[in-house]
Amino acid sequence: MGRIVIDPLTRIEGHLKVEVEIENGVVTDAKSSGMLFRGLEIILKGRDPRDAQRITQRVCGVCPAPHAVASALNLDSAFGIDDKIPDNGRIIRNLILGAAELSDHILHFYHLCALDYVDVTRIKDYEGDDQDLLSIKNFIKRGELGPFVPRYEGDYRLPDKINEALVSHYVKALHMRRKGQEMVAIFGGKMPHNVGVLPGGVASVPTVDSISNFLWRLREIRDFVENFYIPDVIALAKVYSDYFQIGKGCGRVLSYGAYDLDGKEKNLIKRKRFHKAGRTSLSLKYEEIDPQKIAEYVKYSFYEDSSSGRNPTEGVTAPVAQKSLAYSWLKSPRYDGMVYEVGPLARMMVNYADGNEKVKELIDGALSEVGLKPQDMFSTMGRHLARALETKLLAEAMEEWVLSLKIGEPSYIPYEIPNESEGIGLVEAARGALCHAIKIKEKKIENYQVISPSTWNISPKDDKDQPGPMEQALIGVKVKDEKNPFEIVRVIRSFDPCLACSIHIIDARGKEGKVFRII
Repeated sequence: MGRIVIDPLTRIEGHLKVEVEIENGVVTDAKSSGMLFRGLEIILKGRDPRDAQRITQRVCGVCPAPHAVASALNLDSAFGIDDKIPDNGRIIRNLILGAAELSDHILHFYHLCALDYVDVTRIKDYEGDDQDLLSIKNFIKRGELGPFVPRYEGDYRLPDKINEALVSHYVKALHMRRKGQEMVAIFGGKMPHNVGVLPGGVASVPTVDSISNFLWRLREIRDFVENFYIPDVIALAKVYSDYFQIGKGCGRVLSYGAYDLDGKEKNLIKRKRFHKAGRTSLSLKYEEIDPQKIAEYVKYSFYEDSSSGRNPTEGVTAPVAQKSLAYSWLKSPRYDGMVYEVGPLARMMVNYADGNEKVKELIDGALSEVGLKPQDMFSTMGRHLARALETKLLAEAMEEWVLSLKIGEPSYIPYEIPNESEGIGLVEAARGALCHAIKIKEKKIENYQVISPSTWNISPKDDKDQPGPMEQALIGVKVKDEKNPFEIVRVIRSFDPCLACSIHIIDARGKEGKVFRII
């Protein structure tokens, strides 16, 4: 029996350690360890509730927009205005959230994951006239291979033409990523950590300029998604079709739903949304969800055992740095005591199970090209395909949304902060189900809890010793070479892990601050 420890795991958002046990070339056990404690829930205690949508964006410097929206929904609920948000405010929130998601999905495939399959070093022999490839060829000649190396070696099987296309599109995707960030800033004021999303709506109003600037960037991204992103994922899926049978995971998925289409229903789970809330599994039977059945467990997490089994509305953040059995700073969210995966795969399969015609057409059409069935989506390659198809679906809808904005109409509604209240915000981030919950007392935050998507996916074992979704996906994976465990990192990165990433501070004047060396 052997043991492989990957610490830190690179090309993800945040700090993740993964340890697996290997027997006869097969993973028999896996441990996923979130390696950073942020304590934002503790930082929020005693503050003005309106600080929450600003501070919680600091959970992540890469995906702050979903936290802004989840926090605003949470505060809308606590302030009693959750069914009174003006249509412009609702739509602009959708556009900010959607722009961030488009940007994140493109980033994930090309810049965080594709390098597990693409051999950039082969570009040294490129003889064509693609300027992006010629630039990379020159970098290779000079030995400037970052960020493409170091890497694990082996199993780079793409034909030369497809390999070259993906490397070229890696560069094009950087420009698309930038345009997505600019779209967030058009209505959100800036990116990262937008200042546009607020309880009561948003701080911006639509204008001819903002609508047109958003729209032309969106159309460029739509073109890229349809003519590059989806064809690239399908080309990859055809060559690596075996990865539709690898990394299946727990076989159950859950979504809170996202992108409010009317906003007049107080219950977010019942609200009419572009992505419907619900659950499904390999049976592809649609089931509803009840947020009261969600609980976080901490047997293997660095938190006090007394906080285990609590719903987020009653959650406690009580860290214990030294604890026997514990191996992660992530808690273990479960639904009705069962393990569920969240993310683009969950959203697409929940909508597929519910009979959404557009989703069924997209998934069935893509799977027909590789000769597979819908259940094969529950896999490493299925997660990538789900992201790409969702990106197309979302970009199309966003064009309708931006054109439905009403110039001259309000985007915000005033409110009063109650003396005592509770609220909950449920939405979908790019990486999956996101929950914010608040308790207000004497007009201050008494308790605030966040359950981020990767807390679900990358969670450790729970109190019943059930491994988390990613841990389950790793168990059973065959590893050809323990010194180059590319199979393991491919499975991990298919989840697009985004833990509590650090927020970095720079001095624009170039002055160096404190430097710390960790040994």
